Amino acid sequence: MMSSSSSPAAPSSSTAFTPLQLAWLGTGAMGLPMAQRLCAAGHRVHVWNRTTARAEPLREAGAVLHTQAADAVRAADVVVGMLENGPVVQDVLFGAAEAAAHMRPGTLWIDMASIAPDEARAHTERLARLGIHALDAPVSGGTVGAEAGTLSIMVGGSAEDFARATPIFSALGRATRVGPAGSGQLAKVANQMIVGTTIGAVAEALLLCARGGADMAQVRQALLGGFADSRILTLHGERMVQRDFARRARMQVQLKDMRNALHTADALDCQLPITALVEQLYADAIAHGLGDLDHSALFLELARRNGMA
Repeated sequence: MMSSSSSPAAPSSSTAFTPLQLAWLGTGAMGLPMAQRLCAAGHRVHVWNRTTARAEPLREAGAVLHTQAADAVRAADVVVGMLENGPVVQDVLFGAAEAAAHMRPGTLWIDMASIAPDEARAHTERLARLGIHALDAPVSGGTVGAEAGTLSIMVGGSAEDFARATPIFSALGRATRVGPAGSGQLAKVANQMIVGTTIGAVAEALLLCARGGADMAQVRQALLGGFADSRILTLHGERMVQRDFARRARMQVQLKDMRNALHTADALDCQLPITALVEQLYADAIAHGLGDLDHSALFLELARRNGMA
């Protein structure tokens, strides 16, 4: 649950605030706190999740829960999806859930899941034929950023639709429009390439120092503030030192994102040898039973290879 210090400020009577009629699809580890923030911001939020019980905390926040996605989106001006992956988004929009068929022409669809750029473009084109506008708007910042409203939001789509989505984005974090449809997912692919590769580099560096007799905790401390400093060294490096791999961002999701990067690179005839190597390391880690841990648990796979597990 969010602390009161991180909740969005309630609209004041002097502010020209118009609550939006929203539908929110997907209340997993990221979707739940994001939807809570939109409720706290004063928007009228209708919610659907495959497992309704997982959305129950939103009822207390003022949301209306639905057992069918079609019912949640029917009267919405804006529909936001925070679903697991591209095939799930496809199924919810155009498959069994039939969400797109029940959206009104002129509705704005915002996909905040991390999916392949070509999937995002295909969804946008298909929705346009129904008169529905679309933005791809994946996020970075994890559950901590989702709860605090400090997510980085990478947005692909038209400038007009981006402006229309500003009241939503402002409750969730900092949004940047990076180009036309699919560009938000391209930026997220880049983000995940950097995150995944840097986790591997930090893990290898700390293991090397430990093998050589240095204190990993003190090495990490010494590197902070220098050219090697990063959010990964600060946060994930601390998790490695403490061997605290409780899930914040799941290893399996990181692998999905690395594979999205390689899939996109193949389509663009772009070679990514470093990403390919790191993708294999994550695949090996999952094969060795680490898939449900935090993605920083790549450290354990590298430690295993060195007899340091």
